[in-house]
Amino acid sequence: MYNSEAALEKARVRIGLVGTGYAAKFRAEALLNDEQVRGGQAGRSHLVAVVGHTTEKTQSFAKEYEIEGLSSWQELVGREDIDLVVISTVNRDHGAIARAALTNGKHVIVEYPLSLDVVEAEELIALAKAQQKLLHVEHLELLGGLHQALKQNLAKIGEVFYVRYSTINSQNPAPRKWTYNHELFGFPLIGALSRLHRLTDLFGKVFTVNCHQRYWEIEPEYYQTCFCTSQICFNSGLLAQVVYAKGETIWQSERKFEVHGEKGGLIFDGDTGIFIQPGENIPIEVGSRRGLFAKDTTMVLDHLFDGTPLYVTAEESLYTLKVADTAQRAALTGLTMFMKDV
Repeated sequence: MYNSEAALEKARVRIGLVGTGYAAKFRAEALLNDEQVRGGQAGRSHLVAVVGHTTEKTQSFAKEYEIEGLSSWQELVGREDIDLVVISTVNRDHGAIARAALTNGKHVIVEYPLSLDVVEAEELIALAKAQQKLLHVEHLELLGGLHQALKQNLAKIGEVFYVRYSTINSQNPAPRKWTYNHELFGFPLIGALSRLHRLTDLFGKVFTVNCHQRYWEIEPEYYQTCFCTSQICFNSGLLAQVVYAKGETIWQSERKFEVHGEKGGLIFDGDTGIFIQPGENIPIEVGSRRGLFAKDTTMVLDHLFDGTPLYVTAEESLYTLKVADTAQRAALTGLTMFMKDV
């Protein structure tokens, strides 16, 4: 499978982590708990080193998890004692770090998106294949309770003709952080690629995309509010509306997924779900969102050591990235864009 398969059978995979934030902490805990998850057997992973945006954050993280703190990601990807690089940092840097890691013969786990640029993402997938290395783009939303409940109940509602998915986060004051920075986060539906990936995973190929967006600015680099809405027509004829918004000028938070079919509807509001048919509403059990980083990490290790299939491929993530890039072009031009040539 991979050119290091024999080596992996003999030793633990040695891991370097880029990032010290929310996702990085969950990833570190998942890796350090691997031995316990395996019932006391020798763990398959060894977290070696970490690097963050600042020396202070790096050293604090390194001390907490008893690993080595480095001064740059360039140093980390060049280390001979690291087999796998986990990228949990700002979206802007995903592509550059993944390219350097693959070039240096490392396996790669990267939180979505793989890159903010479609061409670069295509090049990275080709590079991983040429190097015979794993390139795994994390898509935790596919493992979560809501998505699994959708899959389990979708057949009950017949042919689906309309979907509305809204994730609206009212934040006042808006935080001055990278997720509110144009360059670091990227176009909203690229930075928040999971909003579209749920749909492509459930409903397949896209025919047309249109999109509108607006920012309320604090300064050139940071915005206080982002509002983005897109309409996506699938090859099946299904129409999906995706709304993504966050910040100060948003007055009511909402996390809602509606799926309307010819025999009924599925409505998920927050962590509760109902199946609607004429004259009755039936509650749907929605599993927890906890433990997904651990589940993803375990599946990656299972794949590396035992060859078990992963729940998502880099190519599937790339296709969704192309849909998001098409939405960006639609927002810039005001035109409905066709996906037939993508």
